[in-house]
Amino acid sequence: MKPVRVGICGFGTVGGGTFNVLQRNFNEITRRTGRSIAVEQIAQRRPNPHCDTGNTSITDDIFAVANNPNVDVLVELIGGHEPAKELVLTAIRNGKHVVTANKALIAVHGNEIFAAARKHNVVVAYEAAIAGGIPIVKALREGLAANRIDWLAGIINGTGNFILTEMRDKGRAFNDVLKEAQALGYAEADPTFDVEGIDAAHKLTILSSVAFGIPLQFDQCYTEGISKVSAEDVANAESLGFRIKHLGLTRCTEDGIELRVHPTLIPEKRLLANVHGVMNAVLVEGNAVGPTLYYGAGAGAEPTASAVVADLVDIVRDMAVDQNVRMPSLAFQENAMSDSPILPMDKVVTAFYMRMTVSEKPGVLAQITQILGDAGISIEAIRQQTHVSSQVPVIILTRPVAEGHMNDAIKAIEALQDVNGEVARIRVENLDG
Repeated sequence: MKPVRVGICGFGTVGGGTFNVLQRNFNEITRRTGRSIAVEQIAQRRPNPHCDTGNTSITDDIFAVANNPNVDVLVELIGGHEPAKELVLTAIRNGKHVVTANKALIAVHGNEIFAAARKHNVVVAYEAAIAGGIPIVKALREGLAANRIDWLAGIINGTGNFILTEMRDKGRAFNDVLKEAQALGYAEADPTFDVEGIDAAHKLTILSSVAFGIPLQFDQCYTEGISKVSAEDVANAESLGFRIKHLGLTRCTEDGIELRVHPTLIPEKRLLANVHGVMNAVLVEGNAVGPTLYYGAGAGAEPTASAVVADLVDIVRDMAVDQNVRMPSLAFQENAMSDSPILPMDKVVTAFYMRMTVSEKPGVLAQITQILGDAGISIEAIRQQTHVSSQVPVIILTRPVAEGHMNDAIKAIEALQDVNGEVARIRVENLDG
């Protein structure tokens, strides 16, 4: 049987890793598929010094690959929205299957891309778009297919997790650790996508759709970064028995789907609280299996290439299968997708950590607790910290409350004459699956 011919567009870290894994594990991969996989053509801006491409056809035109009649599967690794979107749609229109590691492309344009793939009877696979080498899409779509997924929570951006880990372990400030992350290559020169949660929101949007069978809705994902998390907050969390993680969380409720990325206090004994450095992990709660955890490298050449090649293997296995019996792109049959709305953030219920500075005067704490009480917010713990001036740092942990009520209470607290500056607040999740 003739080989399946692959075209790789983008030959940087992941593209080179994909090429090397295909070459090194050629025999093992062929044993799994029953057909060999050959790299027919590579589109690159510059040579990858870590790859010996031999006689493989090289071009600087990505669309030459999409239009190459000898290419059966296009691997899109250029990233971003355009020209990646047009590249993928061109390949689909030409009857080519697609593998992509592009989370932004799938999160924002996936509904359109999957519709085009159905029309042209091809597969678009995207395991590598989320959490590097962790097979989380396959786990949700196949391994947990017997379950109703209740919720999932993940540390799905290694840069943010590295920064928070360094802040906790060494008491360092956010900006100092960010500079180190950039020097180490963990963060880009413009780190906005990582530290402000956009990268994680792309990934969470996809995970939520696969978990709950809803259309991709990136524009509805609440996104909050870690740039305002202080070393003081990290230390306070530790003293209270928590750790701060930049968490992506999606939950199915009677009122709608929660879809949110933000800093979160997690009890220190929870497994997710002990995921350190650049590692990723996703915790999934299924109604039959209970909690399951998926952990591993969330980025890097060969961890991500592992997912790319796994998608290639699946496509080769499915090439002769009728479209009607293939795995649906978002796990659920197209005519069975849910129209559950994304829950507005002000209706999300969670506990809160609050940090504020107040004047050392009698009755100030009483005013604050009165405001919370009037808003129906119960206090779990309150701590007045040591101080050397007339300004007193105060920490409050609340019981779960609707975010809208907490927002109103914080506005009222900040309006008090003896509360100085803004109230810092971070959501608290128990994650007791």
